[in-house]
Amino acid sequence: MQTTDAFSIQQSINNGIERITYTPKRRRFETPILMQHGMWHGAWCWQHWQELFAAWGWESHAISLPGHAGSPAQRPVYFCTLGYYLRFLKAEVERLLPRKPVLMGHSMGGALTQWYLKHVSDDLPAAVLVAPWDLRGNFADGAIRRWLRLDPLGVLLVSLSGSAWPYIRTPKHAAQKLISPQAIYTPEELHARLGSESAWVMIQHNPPWWRPPEQVKTPLLWLAGDMDTVIGVEAERRSAAYYQADLVIVPKAAHNLMMEHNYRETAETIHDWLNKRSIT
Repeated sequence: MQTTDAFSIQQSINNGIERITYTPKRRRFETPILMQHGMWHGAWCWQHWQELFAAWGWESHAISLPGHAGSPAQRPVYFCTLGYYLRFLKAEVERLLPRKPVLMGHSMGGALTQWYLKHVSDDLPAAVLVAPWDLRGNFADGAIRRWLRLDPLGVLLVSLSGSAWPYIRTPKHAAQKLISPQAIYTPEELHARLGSESAWVMIQHNPPWWRPPEQVKTPLLWLAGDMDTVIGVEAERRSAAYYQADLVIVPKAAHNLMMEHNYRETAETIHDWLNKRSIT
């Protein structure tokens, strides 16, 4: 365990799942925040936001899905699906009971958040979707055309291999999709921490496997970077409108909002929104 003047940090691997927990020295909120990473990432990606939220009095938990970061693989990554990953997110929410957490999901983690609200429980204090996948699916509204323009060889290699790794195969390609030139990670630093991922998860977040719920009761905050080359701002606007979520477009930011130069301002936006929801 590591400690600072403001919080303690505990990192553990239990039942094959890496968990990083930040506990504030002066807790202001009883509701915990559960952070779910996206493709290729792990619990590590939330570090800078976890530090901020802990300083503001929030307890937060970030987990790494099997085969990501410090969590050992429990099945070959090629056979991992969103339904499979959802089991681990569900178990983590249950572990935090009786305090239901605020669920925060980035990218694929945002898709998993949508899957959780539809298939498990729509009774959370709030959910924050951080550059999440389009509610109508990854192939909606020309997404494939956008990805082909961005990296035609990467799309071809993903299709042939069944692995999503070729899409972020070098530091240059990872940065092209995930961060802006002003990000707090360099392309080399980011790429060194990324891992393999199943291509199936991208396919599964489309009909007939996925259709959005007709209505969501959980209050939603939807965050989008105006430089996001992966999702696209218009898809985020449409998705947020469908869910009646509060939408914030983060200026001069790419897909990994928690790593951008203005990550603190974005975290403050979340913190203020949660306070306005009177979450204690």
